[in-house]
Amino acid sequence: MGVSSGSGGQVLTLDTLVRLGRGLRTPGTPYKLAVPEGMTVPLGCDAVGVPAPLGRELVSRLPRVGCVYADATHWWWLVPADSDYALEWPRPAQYATGAVVPDAPVVPSLVRRGTGTLPYTPPIPLYLALCRLTGTTPNWSRPVSSAG
Repeated sequence: MGVSSGSGGQVLTLDTLVRLGRGLRTPGTPYKLAVPEGMTVPLGCDAVGVPAPLGRELVSRLPRVGCVYADATHWWWLVPADSDYALEWPRPAQYATGAVVPDAPVVPSLVRRGTGTLPYTPPIPLYLALCRLTGTTPNWSRPVSSAG
């Protein structure tokens, strides 16, 4: 199926229209979350992001919260680098290595500053709370198959 521009003009197919539409969209700019002044990151720094409605629920379920950033669509928690090692963060979470937030519409704002000099939210409690909210079984609780 194609769309004609009339009077002998070029016929545009659905594939062409989709390709043109994708070309008009510009992905968001990646932004690095800035660690607040006076805080240090001796373990490096990554971030875990979730959709904003889920972020509001997560905050109340965590025993300790470090620095949290937000924009209109996502909330981001600073965690020590490599907090994704051997962990499969449940969907819809996004893991951002180096705390570089992909495709953000704007620079996320600091909405909660951790206490002390470390900006981290402990990753295991964050992971477990996120698993609970999303109905995901933590990696270490899943059955192991002997089939190879």
